[in-house]
Amino acid sequence: MFKIKTYNKISKSGLEVFDDKYTIGDEVDNADGAIVRSAALHDEVFPESLQAIARAGAGTNNIPIDKCSEQGVVVFNTPGANANAVKELVIAGLLISSRRVISGIEWAKTLKGEGDAVGKLVEKGKGAFAGPEIKGKKLGVIGLGAIGVMVANAANHLGMTVYGYDPYLSVKSAWNLNHNAVYINDINEIFANCDYITIHVPLTDSTKNLINADTIAKMKDGVRILNFSRAALVNDAAIKVALESGKVASYVTDFPTDDVLGVDGVIAIPHLGASTPESEDNCASMAAKELMDYIENGNIVNSVNLPEVTMPRSGEHRICVIHKNIPNMLTKITGIFADDGVNIENLLNKSRGDYAYTMLDIGAADVAAVADEIKAIEGVIKVRII
Repeated sequence: MFKIKTYNKISKSGLEVFDDKYTIGDEVDNADGAIVRSAALHDEVFPESLQAIARAGAGTNNIPIDKCSEQGVVVFNTPGANANAVKELVIAGLLISSRRVISGIEWAKTLKGEGDAVGKLVEKGKGAFAGPEIKGKKLGVIGLGAIGVMVANAANHLGMTVYGYDPYLSVKSAWNLNHNAVYINDINEIFANCDYITIHVPLTDSTKNLINADTIAKMKDGVRILNFSRAALVNDAAIKVALESGKVASYVTDFPTDDVLGVDGVIAIPHLGASTPESEDNCASMAAKELMDYIENGNIVNSVNLPEVTMPRSGEHRICVIHKNIPNMLTKITGIFADDGVNIENLLNKSRGDYAYTMLDIGAADVAAVADEIKAIEGVIKVRII
């Protein structure tokens, strides 16, 4: 029996992925795995039993990645599971950044009580809320992951010319990107050419304040900027100055901050990007499948702190080792099997940054004794027998 701790209200259909080998709930102790949405886990004390945490969503800022790596806890996310939901809201953001629909709706409310004069007043006042169409305009998509590619393709179908930038473009994303998109190697081309710019990159030290006074200065006058990724990707002070001067015509963000709320030209959405029942179901289901595959088979797919490692089962036992990515580690691990006369039927080893993961399928052996010997190797963090 395995235990899964939930830190938020998780989609019922997602939790139904777990079979009767699992006990699930927010009161579970000594959990083998955990599913979290937005709950902050930085101050959480993880039990030694914890093998993995799955974030039902893409961002993992609420999870202490370094601490998890040090303790041998695999952290998963669910890339692409909420991509369609976010894409749809980004397209809405493109439209409302141009057409001043929200301002017009608010103004129309003020006409309540004017009776038969409403129609004439609407015709007289609507000119204040005119805005350009997006067809034929240039859209710069910064970040071509699951969401960025879907946004780029949708915008292309709406008649926009799409510029895409991503220095880490994956093969999968490249295959999925519409052939009409213009892939560029220099982000400054987006700043110089695009009427609309939408950001779809993770928040890191290198991407923080990606949109700032210097980058805004390189943009076209009247540019419209959309941020559906993380608040800190855009410098609030710089965007306010640019809105006031007219350099930026509109800023749409799904991550409101106190600094931008109420500022003319800011359309602040209360983080609704993935707030659809379909998205929550998809994220929870993917998270559950990732946890089950790791707990039961040792396979790692969509981890943010360890390499992707999957291997068909063979042999009588599977031993999974999380260890530091240091020289001669694999030699030391396999040497134990040779010394004990244990046959390794299959092996896979991959690394990611400072950490590595080794899976070994072996024949008949005293696996507990072998595991103890592996644990004694300097640099080994966690050993599991499946």
